Amino acid sequence: MTHRNRPPAPMHRRVLAAAILAIAAAPALAADAGLKLNAQEYFSRPGLDVLVFNNYYDGLFSDSKHAGVELIHHGVRTATNGDVRLSPTPEQWDPVALMVDRKVDAKTGTVTTRLGYPNEKFEYDIRVTPQDGGVRMQVVLDKPLPKSLQGRAGFNMEFLPSAYFGKSWTMDARDGQFPLYPTGPSGRAADGATVRLPIVTGKRLTLAPEDPQRRVTIQAHTGELGLYDGRNQAQNGWYVVRTLLPAGKSGTVMEWTLSGNTVPGWTRPTVIGHSQVGYHPAQRKVAVLENDRNAPAPGSARLLRIDADGSEHEALAADTARWGQYLRYDYYTFDFSGVRTPGLYVIEAAGQRTHAFRIAQDVYATAWHPTLDVFMPVQMDHMFVNEAYRVWHGRSHMDDARQVAPNKEHFDLYGQGPDLDSPFQPGEHIPGLDIGGWFDAGDFDLRTQTHYATVMSLVDTWEQFRPTRDETTIDQKKKHVEIHVPDGVPDMLQQIEHGTLMLIAQHRVFGHAIPGIVEPDLGQYTHLGDAVTKTDGKVDDPSDPDSPNDDRLAFTTNTTALNYGSAAALAAASRALRGYNDALAEECLATAKRVWEFEHSREPNLFQVGNTTGGNPEDEELRAAVQLLLTTDDAGYAARIGELWPAIDARFPFNAPYALAAMPKMDAAFGAKLRARAEAFKAERAAMVSENPYGVLITRGGWAGNGAVVGMAAANYRLHKAFPDLFGIEDTLQGLNYLYGTHPDSNISFVSAVGAKSKQVAYGNNRADFSFIAGGVVPGVLVLKPDFPENKEDWPFLWGQNEYVINLGASYIYLVHAAQDLLRQ
Repeated sequence: MTHRNRPPAPMHRRVLAAAILAIAAAPALAADAGLKLNAQEYFSRPGLDVLVFNNYYDGLFSDSKHAGVELIHHGVRTATNGDVRLSPTPEQWDPVALMVDRKVDAKTGTVTTRLGYPNEKFEYDIRVTPQDGGVRMQVVLDKPLPKSLQGRAGFNMEFLPSAYFGKSWTMDARDGQFPLYPTGPSGRAADGATVRLPIVTGKRLTLAPEDPQRRVTIQAHTGELGLYDGRNQAQNGWYVVRTLLPAGKSGTVMEWTLSGNTVPGWTRPTVIGHSQVGYHPAQRKVAVLENDRNAPAPGSARLLRIDADGSEHEALAADTARWGQYLRYDYYTFDFSGVRTPGLYVIEAAGQRTHAFRIAQDVYATAWHPTLDVFMPVQMDHMFVNEAYRVWHGRSHMDDARQVAPNKEHFDLYGQGPDLDSPFQPGEHIPGLDIGGWFDAGDFDLRTQTHYATVMSLVDTWEQFRPTRDETTIDQKKKHVEIHVPDGVPDMLQQIEHGTLMLIAQHRVFGHAIPGIVEPDLGQYTHLGDAVTKTDGKVDDPSDPDSPNDDRLAFTTNTTALNYGSAAALAAASRALRGYNDALAEECLATAKRVWEFEHSREPNLFQVGNTTGGNPEDEELRAAVQLLLTTDDAGYAARIGELWPAIDARFPFNAPYALAAMPKMDAAFGAKLRARAEAFKAERAAMVSENPYGVLITRGGWAGNGAVVGMAAANYRLHKAFPDLFGIEDTLQGLNYLYGTHPDSNISFVSAVGAKSKQVAYGNNRADFSFIAGGVVPGVLVLKPDFPENKEDWPFLWGQNEYVINLGASYIYLVHAAQDLLRQ
């Protein structure tokens, strides 16, 4: 008998059942009743957290979508940027307020944040207090809005589109669905400018009424609410709820109550952190279980081996061991190191089951292939890049580049110093720069500092491991690349050559390294899609009024740090290119020597802007000295390395690989000093990683820490090779385990297309398609203050979590080879 034909239960039975359910639900409802201000200074109850300026706008890249009033709803950050903004749908580079003060009143449970727009001479308070299971949010003015902000300033709150795709909204008596793709509405102002119009307006808005985990209700007590689609303005926009601030009023000029529904008794599902790629039989194998603090302990876990016919066999069952608390979760470990039999396995624990992974001798053998085969070629500038039926991009930026003006403050951390250090005049075309180089990241600039780091990583891989893989045709004369088409030359050598051509071009043209080449305006910088469409490929003609003036700008300040960093890469490349491109190898070495002599004959140029003008000058000089020593055996470079010991000592985790590379050519005293410093670092590293259960350093900041994880794991490899009695192999292997899924927030592999479950929505130049580039490595888990680890798998536009960068791809290739070398032992 089906349920629809079953007769209804007698009335008394239904009443009794309802009463029992009500009694059973009462404790959970009571526990979830109201938000409380906790010791971490945000409002919380099971299933809902409200952060109030615990995080602030990123000073490097302006609006990073983690600031102001924010919601973490059933474990997902679904809303951000609750603040006064000057547009209904502000873009990344639009003005943001400066924080003046933030006060927390524990007695009243109130957080008051003072902010302002200095250029407008306007300050305001945002006051948030708990109320009726949610919060009351108020904007309080000491005096009325300045005339310049009337009709512009409003309180905005942004909601994550991917959290509401396919869901509905209600506004007063109206309802509708959130659009999957932006479709308007927009209009035109009297001056012809485009204006963004609300989808709907009213006093009471409910988001996702049908979804108990995403239902949020906002009631406007002043003014009215407008619901906007910020993606009409920019693909990285969010849905925006906004109330315009009234003119001529002071005091409380805006008041909302916001409540987020919570599911009684809800707890976040346990995450089983493990390697999506798998494990070598001999290595340590530990899964890390991330558990909601309100959930029961995960108890036991099982490791199951899967046979070809689908049958399952229990390889191990054991209780999980509690590690402790980290950030907002509890952690447990499941050690299955004793299982060494090759095969396919899954882990079951806490009601979860992982994807299948391998235990195999060759588990890492192909893990670096997508990075070299696909990611690096796709990032190649000044080339036509084709993959079978797909054109990744045309022959881009063949109109490079124009001379920037002096004292130019630019975006993306670029800026020109007071001197041009160039024979060219502002706006003048600079010939010879339309060669080599990789798109730096998800954007298209050629950043020198990233390039020389990438070249050195590739050279290290080539010299130490000699991978001769050939899957790509790279023709520098025709400026043409064919992916998956071998041409008889190792791809590693051709990538080294491509990066070197960009570096050497700067010295040919200017006589020194330059910060890089970047788009002239934000309209081009925010370009998404085929790079060949960013410019017309033709050199601008200043005498032609119809010339598009679209050529990129070269920033040309002659800094000491960049010169040393570039010289280091050129010296390294000269060794790798010997026998393949001898003329380029000779030019690289001669240039590196000339740069060294030049920098030692002048006062250092320490001009600095962001991260485009080189690193610490002493660190960069150390790299140059080491690479020149390795190339020439000149004792003068060894002497200078000895003099730079204070830099090695002070920043040992970063400089140890270079000191270790030089050690065989240094004297015994240097080796003894290096060993003593390494021994001290062993204890320092243990302290660094003790905070978390993953065995790596998880950094805090606006950019997630996979670069540090890979760097420390690679440094451990070199330390192990030099001092095997001090350093084992597991710290190197753990770096890969972390990348491949043993990390907070999820168990996804941070290397796209590597592992059973990998990053498939990332911040590449194809991010508008919610897609990925195989082999790209994303920054990873970003820890938002005070305690929320995040890496969004369904929203690519958060660059601090999801943006590929070329030097991380190159260092990842090195790390995989290092791991294989260790495991062969």
